[in-house]
Amino acid sequence: MGLLTILKKMKEKEREVRLLMLGLDNAGKTTILKKFNGEDIDTISPTLGFNIKTLEHRGFQLNIWDVGGQKSLRSYWRNYFESTDGLIWVVDSADKWRLEDCKKELSSLLVEERLAGATLLVFANKQDLPGSLNAQEIKEALSLDEIKTHHWYICGCSAVTGDHLLEGMDWITSDIASRIFTMD
Repeated sequence: MGLLTILKKMKEKEREVRLLMLGLDNAGKTTILKKFNGEDIDTISPTLGFNIKTLEHRGFQLNIWDVGGQKSLRSYWRNYFESTDGLIWVVDSADKWRLEDCKKELSSLLVEERLAGATLLVFANKQDLPGSLNAQEIKEALSLDEIKTHHWYICGCSAVTGDHLLEGMDWITSDIASRIFTMD
């Protein structure tokens, strides 16, 4: 194998991005993943373990780990932290009653050493539902402006309509690429 072949293989390997998608149960993680991948979203049941999807986006191979958010599963989240380039935190914008729990769980993730340096995308999902909080209100409820340890961005979206999913995925991919991929 020649040097150029080795470098090309390294570059291809480099263009892999590992994204971890977390959030409370019923936030819409699996729906976002399926919608973004062009799959049917009519029959989605709670994720009791995890789903992994590998898809191409803007020249990157995204390995997206969608992990169940039920209270009984959250202690297992740490098993998925290794080698995470980006964390996608999904919030049910219509579930005002659990925003404090949502904030607490996100805060505990951001102090995890194995997630240090990971880019954070917050999807304020379910913007299509009446009475849902907008991205600015979610940003305030989660105190996102206080986060100084991670690059972050909040994006209001709807997993059902697909609105703004591309915007969020473009942002997280670009942010990770600007930090990690230096050979371009």
